[in-house]
Amino acid sequence: MDSRKIKDDSGLEYVVNFEWDDEAKVWIATSDDIDGLVLEAKSLDDLMQRVRTAAPEMIELNHLPIRPSVRFSVNRREKVG
Repeated sequence: MDSRKIKDDSGLEYVVNFEWDDEAKVWIATSDDIDGLVLEAKSLDDLMQRVRTAAPEMIELNHLPIRPSVRFSVNRREKVG
């Protein structure tokens, strides 16, 4: 997974990474910006909905500053052959 943070010029966003786990057959969401945010789901759509619900709660629990956006970064790696 590409772990580089992508920030806008103002730095006012949190980055959430989505990665496919081929062995477990689930999508996993993590964030270097939001401590404790680790979620999984069978579909990307379900996981994005879970993150939309959980991220604001985790931001509040971690006493992080409110930022105007959360950026999603999706990565999928597969073995071929």
